[in-house]
Amino acid sequence: MVALGIAASRLAGLGRETVASRLLGNTAAGDAFAVAMRIPNMLQNMLGEGVLSASFVPVYSRLLDESARDEDGPTDPGQVAGAVAAALMTVVGLSVALIVTLARPITFVLAPGLTDDRFDLAVSLVRITALGTGFAVLSAWCLGVLNSHRRFFVSYAAPVLWNAVQVGALVVAWILAFDLDGVARALAWGVAGGGLAQLLVQLPLTVRLARGLRLRWIRGHPGLREIRRRFGPAVLGRGVAQVSAYVDLMLASLLATGAMAALYRAQILYMLPVSLFAMSVAAAELPEMSRQADDPVALATRSRSAMRKVAFWMLLAAAVYIAAGDLVVGLLFQGGVFSEADTVLVWFVVGAYALGLPATGLSRVLQNVCYARGDTAGPAGIAAVRVAVAAAVGLVVMFPLDRVVVSGDRLLSAAEGIGLAWALPEAERALGDVVRLGAVGLALGSAVAAWTEIVLLARRLRTEEAVRSALGAPTTAAAVAFAATAALKLLIDGWPLLLSAPIAAAFAMGVYTVVAYRRGVAEAHMLLQPARRIIWQRRNQSD
Repeated sequence: MVALGIAASRLAGLGRETVASRLLGNTAAGDAFAVAMRIPNMLQNMLGEGVLSASFVPVYSRLLDESARDEDGPTDPGQVAGAVAAALMTVVGLSVALIVTLARPITFVLAPGLTDDRFDLAVSLVRITALGTGFAVLSAWCLGVLNSHRRFFVSYAAPVLWNAVQVGALVVAWILAFDLDGVARALAWGVAGGGLAQLLVQLPLTVRLARGLRLRWIRGHPGLREIRRRFGPAVLGRGVAQVSAYVDLMLASLLATGAMAALYRAQILYMLPVSLFAMSVAAAELPEMSRQADDPVALATRSRSAMRKVAFWMLLAAAVYIAAGDLVVGLLFQGGVFSEADTVLVWFVVGAYALGLPATGLSRVLQNVCYARGDTAGPAGIAAVRVAVAAAVGLVVMFPLDRVVVSGDRLLSAAEGIGLAWALPEAERALGDVVRLGAVGLALGSAVAAWTEIVLLARRLRTEEAVRSALGAPTTAAAVAFAATAALKLLIDGWPLLLSAPIAAAFAMGVYTVVAYRRGVAEAHMLLQPARRIIWQRRNQSD
């Protein structure tokens, strides 16, 4: 149900970006909108789903079980949920007001490379999108309550409305023939309105399930003390992750025009398999892991199963993105102001991110194991190491790559070559019709950092062997699928994207699944089971 809800949400998001890419593209206005989406999202990521998953969901899930066993006991989960909601509303309200008031200095600090009109547009967009961020944080609270009650679909499908409102805003901008700045503003208002719609669709079921809900703080409740104890390290961990996102934003603002928009668009594709497979498995498993935290054998068994599922799908997505990402990006985004050179840039960025997909997916599972055991400080410290690695690698390689120009479907190296170099002069970076590869360096830094994180998490939990086992056979299948798909692309070169992209993706999935099946991967057996059943039935009918 989580996967189904996320699939609906992410498909709606792809539809939104298909429209937005044709109206905004990797332009200066697209860069400004990317900044506006990143800065207010700090609240959502720091106070939203990630922190609530670490602090609120494990405690609330156990309280629900205790309440079910002893209906007349002192435990009241509804009171705890209401107290958490009241605290979130207070913090979010003050934070949104602060962002709106200080939008200009905040934008300057986090995106120092923006200048003139691009900076002014980003400031106005930050103020607009911040209004919707508060609704998104409260939506994450609803998600935590619903997940704990094992109601998964509504909360994960709710972002469909968020995306639908944005598409509506884009359609209005297109009908009224807005300029690029006007399109960006319309989309920002769509973000704010969509956040409210996303909250309202979850509230009725949340209020009905959280019986005894009261929006007030309770002193001395043991459940709230436990949430407070977990909350601080969880916020620190998410804050460290946000530092990584904003370091990327700051560095990307020093690259050529279009780098921030390309990163934003590539991250949408990158997060699709992470959300659909890794987050869905992790979200569904966290309440159950929390209930089994006192049983190490059961917890280890459950985490191994979750890792195998996540690794299977993450490696498939990585093979498809690296081998056929240009076809996927071209089909979804190319057209209007989004050129063939933009397609190549976003493909390279997605491919670099995809190198770290398996590690990113498995990290979600291992983080949840830590959270279920009450360990929020460990993942926070490891996240700090990830930030440092991503920034160091990205800084080393992004400026040399920014001297490589994409012309159509070809790469042209600048006269200085791609050795060690500093940022391009402002005049060269501001050329909006020149597409450069600097953003790929930041994605490579993210991939290296993701593998660093999974190694450290596995060592902390002493699950190195489980991680190697989960990655072993699917990695071979992914390598074969990549090679076969790359060869297929030579045969279908020149075909329409509407035909070649689905063929390449389906072919990669087929090869990967068959090889994984031959290697004994259980998830491949499950995937092929319906086809085997149909073949068996037809053979029996013919006999």
